[in-house]
Amino acid sequence: MTDPIHDPDRSMRARTRVAFPSWRWARSDPGRLMVFGFGSGLLRPGSGTWGTLLAWPIWALAAPMVPDLALGIFLAIAFAYGCWACTRVGRELGVDDHVGMVWDEMVAFWLVLWLTPQTLAAQALAFVLFRFFDTVKPPPIRYFDQHMKGGFGVMWDDIVAAAYTLLVLAIAVRTGVMG
Repeated sequence: MTDPIHDPDRSMRARTRVAFPSWRWARSDPGRLMVFGFGSGLLRPGSGTWGTLLAWPIWALAAPMVPDLALGIFLAIAFAYGCWACTRVGRELGVDDHVGMVWDEMVAFWLVLWLTPQTLAAQALAFVLFRFFDTVKPPPIRYFDQHMKGGFGVMWDDIVAAAYTLLVLAIAVRTGVMG
């Protein structure tokens, strides 16, 4: 038996073995539907990737029509809503951070897209980087993922993954690797 203190991957392995709710259950409540990424979080494997992938066309369709200030306000509200909704849905499921809850990936990736150069190449790189940081969870992301509970914890580790993504993108732009 592994020692949970010395096994940092324990929580991730446990999350991948959790039972998934039905589509009917997820769509029976608007909060559940949003937390499960309009159903994308029910897709397996890689629920977080599916949620992030869905976030991209939603952003591409909506963001060009909305002023930057309104987008910033929307992202703040979406984050706050996620803290509340992920807490509620996590309690209903009995799992603090169910792997199918992908609202956190969606909001964090929208933040990335908001601050990323508006080219397909930049957005594709942003997608790959965000999924890398959200999956690998380098410090302190893994610490936050394992120790921060409730909806804020669910949302926060993805915001930190978004920050890592944005840092790498900024370095790529600044050094001329990406124009």
